[in-house]
Amino acid sequence: MTSQNAIYQQSIPALEELKGNFSGELYLDDTMRILYATDASAYREMPLAVTLPKTEDDLKALVAFAQKHKVALIPRTAGTSLAGQVVGDGIVVDMSKYFTKIIELNTSENWVKVQPGVVRDELNLYLKSHGLYFGPETSTANRAMMGGMVGNNSCGSNSIIYGSTREHLLEVKALLSDGSEVVFKSLSEKEFQQKCKGNSLENKIYQKIQEILSQSDFQEEIRREFPKPNIPRRNTGYALDLLLETAPFTANKEDFNFCKLIAGSEGTLCMMTEIKLQTIPLPPPEKVLICGHFESIDESLRANLIALKYQPSACELMDHYVLERTKTNVEQRQNRFFVKDDPQAILVVEISRESKEECESTAQDLISEWQSLGFGYHFPIVGKEDAGKVWNLRKAGLGLLSNIPGDEKPAPVIEDTAVDVQELPEYIAEFNQILKKHGMYSVHYAHAGSGELHLRPILNLKTEEGQAQFRLIAEEIATLVKKYKGSLSGEHGDGRLRAEFIPQMIGEKNYTLLKAVKHAFDPENIFNPGKIVHAPPMDTNLRYTKGQETPEIKTYFDFSKDQGILRAAELCNGSGDCRKTHLSGGTMCPSYMATRSEKDTTRARANILREVLTHSTESNPFNNESIKEVMDLCLSCKGCKSECPSNVDVGKMKAEFLQNYYDANGVPLRTRMIANYNNLNKLATLLPQAYNFWFKTKLTSEMSKKLMGFHPKRSLPLLQKQTLRKWASKNLTQLNQSISQKKGQVFLFADEFTNFNDTHVGIKSVELLTRLGYEVIMPNHAESGRTYLSKGLLKDAKQIAEKNVKLFASLLQDDKPLVGIEPSAILTFRDEYIDLADTDWKEKAQKVADCTFTIEEFLAKEIDKGNITAEAFTTDKKLIKLHGHCHQKSLSSLTPTKKILSLPQNYEMHVIPSGCCGMAGSFGYEKEHYELSMQIGELVLFPTVRKQPEEVIIAAPGTSCRHQIKDGTERIALHPIEILWDALKG
Repeated sequence: MTSQNAIYQQSIPALEELKGNFSGELYLDDTMRILYATDASAYREMPLAVTLPKTEDDLKALVAFAQKHKVALIPRTAGTSLAGQVVGDGIVVDMSKYFTKIIELNTSENWVKVQPGVVRDELNLYLKSHGLYFGPETSTANRAMMGGMVGNNSCGSNSIIYGSTREHLLEVKALLSDGSEVVFKSLSEKEFQQKCKGNSLENKIYQKIQEILSQSDFQEEIRREFPKPNIPRRNTGYALDLLLETAPFTANKEDFNFCKLIAGSEGTLCMMTEIKLQTIPLPPPEKVLICGHFESIDESLRANLIALKYQPSACELMDHYVLERTKTNVEQRQNRFFVKDDPQAILVVEISRESKEECESTAQDLISEWQSLGFGYHFPIVGKEDAGKVWNLRKAGLGLLSNIPGDEKPAPVIEDTAVDVQELPEYIAEFNQILKKHGMYSVHYAHAGSGELHLRPILNLKTEEGQAQFRLIAEEIATLVKKYKGSLSGEHGDGRLRAEFIPQMIGEKNYTLLKAVKHAFDPENIFNPGKIVHAPPMDTNLRYTKGQETPEIKTYFDFSKDQGILRAAELCNGSGDCRKTHLSGGTMCPSYMATRSEKDTTRARANILREVLTHSTESNPFNNESIKEVMDLCLSCKGCKSECPSNVDVGKMKAEFLQNYYDANGVPLRTRMIANYNNLNKLATLLPQAYNFWFKTKLTSEMSKKLMGFHPKRSLPLLQKQTLRKWASKNLTQLNQSISQKKGQVFLFADEFTNFNDTHVGIKSVELLTRLGYEVIMPNHAESGRTYLSKGLLKDAKQIAEKNVKLFASLLQDDKPLVGIEPSAILTFRDEYIDLADTDWKEKAQKVADCTFTIEEFLAKEIDKGNITAEAFTTDKKLIKLHGHCHQKSLSSLTPTKKILSLPQNYEMHVIPSGCCGMAGSFGYEKEHYELSMQIGELVLFPTVRKQPEEVIIAAPGTSCRHQIKDGTERIALHPIEILWDALKG
């Protein structure tokens, strides 16, 4: 038993006692501890326990417990730290679920008071209606929380004008290490001297800082050794250099405020409960982006110095390594619209002004100066309507860089160095020379305008050589940064990655002062120990061990693209993109959006797979209850396949897990019944009226739902009087013969849902296609297998996939595509079928996939060709609100649906900004998932639908989505094809 496990076992009784007096959540189980053992850094360490406090009393209880039992408290919000700040063997204090209130806004004094778990972007959504704004913006702003932003002193792409969080931090209410409450704020010299009197811990802290900063030799040492004052991004150690430049210690300076020290202190000094922030007016209304394309990194950095003369609001760089990764990312490919050829670097310069004309004039002046100096070869100007796409491409850099097959990855080791921006070209040149000397290379991206590029060498941290290089590069670059009198940490913090080098960066004497500050605040070392001071070596407790073997695990799906399922899980670098909320937009991850629990993130599911598959000694490592628990609330929405920068496809991994788990434990009856949906419906169609009567009658319906494990409040889909296939056998030939001018042929996929339950949608699809001039062929194919896939019965799904692929491979051509009505069914051909295919039919599977389209995609392509025009449709006015299907958003796009619904001349179409509807096939039926299913619907979809007048048409391509909308709002949603059919003239 390791010493850490011994401590854990000894602590359980005391922790159980704490649990009894704790209003929040407290977890001691291995599963939750595993999920909090990592952040977005290279580190991993099992915590003692995980807590989600609800109240300040909970926090006080934790502080008292930590003091009594001499254990550490590790404050955490979104867990996206890159230097291991929230990794440790103490008690994790997750503030992200309950400490999420915006407490007070003062518009006359322009400040807002928040709790640590408030998300930065959501704060700005709240402030916008008041004409106010919080400036610092990290690339993680849609999930980064204010506690973490203060802890790391975060900034971001716009730090040129807004600086860092520190410059906007007015007050902090916190608990000190003895449990006492304190408010740190601006103090006059008189108030400061008053704070230095007394014997409380707060008084002693002020006394210590006065003792340190009043001594002339300390003042000289700080001014000599700390990073250059003109480097805005300097987060090395505690900010004693900034406190020195305040009124008690330097004449004619601003008032003293300990908030300067709290910002960037990484939770090592106190436990924040409230944060008061300065707000500013909204940014100028107009902006353009100049996306300069350059032949080298050096050229782009010299062009950056020219750009700074034009007062930009941002100057951000992407190198060719980052740009190359965007080519293979499903979501980011769409954001490459401005990229020409293969530049070595793109510098994105944002110009914000009051008028569009001023923006464009400034942009042209900058481009002209670049051209006169021979800098760059292509200078597209992107307006504000498309600026978000460019910034999304840049912000995706961190996650995209992890999306490299194999064990070599860009390592977070020296990616946060900041120097004087005027010296950045020379610094980067020397940096690359050091890497070249060791046979390595680096990616370059991010904040050129502030003198900081994120630089990540490619290393394999599973090898002894890779870990040696990890340390070697850290040591050599620290020496280089010191040469330029820069900061080893620009915005990502010291954590346990850079803290070891702080003595070298600021001098041993100054480091002694940092230790004195830490001891004054936290004599018992309970707050996040081992960060900033007293840090262990930077190459200890890494996520991977030296010489770590990656076991080869046999799977039903083909994971060879990622070199196996374990490496597919390892693609998750912890960046936390899956912690988006419903206010952020997007689909990933619907269960997290509802529960706000880390366990329900894509990151958690990848982490549990990585942990178990790496360390399991079982012949079937998937036979694991921890994986089952964490995977349970995955809706298999596929949002992660496109929205995760690393394309971590947890829906695919969940299906793989389930099949292997069933191999060991058998298939539950309900699972088998749901999977056999098509076959059971075939039987039911022998007596469809009796079937419908049974499920419409309250007593028999409730009895059946109880037997099947469905929730009593959930309605069940009914059968149509005839199936689509039966209708087609009577009518299809005549409809095809009625085409006066044939424009082409399509094979229509009669999926199992449209065939039995939504026959009317299938009929209208056939009639629409034939009316528009397309001959429809409906071959005798197998079902899609979607129900088997959703329940993880991959062996059955594979047989179905093989039948369909072999049939359609001989039928489909570029001008004779396969078209489907239900997104979840037809898109299996483009997704799971390829990954299920054996070598001997994989090529056919890909061919079929290339010729397969949703019906909206097909019609949109024909519109683009000019084969379908608005003249065929009504000129009546209609307003349509569209809810997109998750698989459409992930594997296709809503653009084709928007295009076809906007084709009729006076049809206006708006997309409902909803993620998943919450139904997700059978998920929303199951009794244990029903409440969460409805909770997801209530986030955006249900409220939006309810407030629409009756004349507004609700559109939803997915059969499950339409069912969910009906159950949740009592509104009938239509498939887009129904709407287009209704719009036909004549």
